[in-house]
Amino acid sequence: MADVPPPVSMEDVARLAGVSTATVSRTLRGLPNVSEETRDRVLQAAASLSYVVSPIASRLASGRTHTVGVIVPYASRWFFGQIVAGAESVLREHSLDLLLYNIGDIPARQRFFGALPLRRRVDAVLTVAMQFTDSEITDLLSLGVPIVAVGHKVPGAGCVRIDDVAAASAAVQHLLALGHRRIGMISTFNDQSMFLPVAHARRRAYADTLADAGIPIAEELVMSVPHGLDGGEQAMRRLLTLADPPTAVFAESDELAFGALSALRRTGRHVSVIGFDDHELSALLDLTTVRQRVFEQGVLAAGMLRRAMTAGTWTPEELLMPTTLVLRASTWPVAVRTTEPG
Repeated sequence: MADVPPPVSMEDVARLAGVSTATVSRTLRGLPNVSEETRDRVLQAAASLSYVVSPIASRLASGRTHTVGVIVPYASRWFFGQIVAGAESVLREHSLDLLLYNIGDIPARQRFFGALPLRRRVDAVLTVAMQFTDSEITDLLSLGVPIVAVGHKVPGAGCVRIDDVAAASAAVQHLLALGHRRIGMISTFNDQSMFLPVAHARRRAYADTLADAGIPIAEELVMSVPHGLDGGEQAMRRLLTLADPPTAVFAESDELAFGALSALRRTGRHVSVIGFDDHELSALLDLTTVRQRVFEQGVLAAGMLRRAMTAGTWTPEELLMPTTLVLRASTWPVAVRTTEPG
């Protein structure tokens, strides 16, 4: 077996270029105070020797990790996956790594904030639809790095979000405009507790919009179920068993709405359903929904972090993204009763 030659070192490059190792380091890191003639000589020497800078050594020398920590509650869910994918597309472009932390339950949160593994491991933090306690916010700010939150305001952090209250209200107003008055809601309110603010905002919008229309809230029409298709189907089946079932339903997310549509298809019943997000399957299932540009929110949040990481001083920004009501075949005007029940 042939002997493997030793790896080329920075000292080898310095020897060939006739400069110090410090000059080689400054040149390869793109730092100033290196003449053009010297820079060209160093780069030519490095190229001729096929010298590649060690990423780890470069990071140690600069004091930067070139890594962004991303905190999500449920990495496997579509919304969070889209945000992370959007952010990663920008970070990858700038040779930045992504370190993902999935802390969807209380024990995971306690372990995370007890150890705070982000310390000295990241140059910035991205949080996705997370609500933090005061002590958790203090811990995050103590990292001394830029923080950007997607989906919810965090004190001291930049923010990319939509107006969940206004968007959910638009969904309920659409059902009211179609003549529906007995409108149910499928929510993950209890499942998400305090840590995912979206459920609270959308449920509050549902109640306030009905109240503004002079319609009292019927508690039996509000279903709290686990996230996902099974939860949506379970909720719709329960609503259909009521003596006076709803003529329309607002689902907190498209995935809950998909489950509701499945229950209706299986039972042969007809109820208008509107979702929220414009999931990539929503058009296929002809679901009326509220569209938010999820992937783009991740892109914009990562861009905001990049600006913060490269700026000398940075004032946290807030970007409010638009939403759009997308009309499809799952909602229609309420049927007019020709006879009174009973």
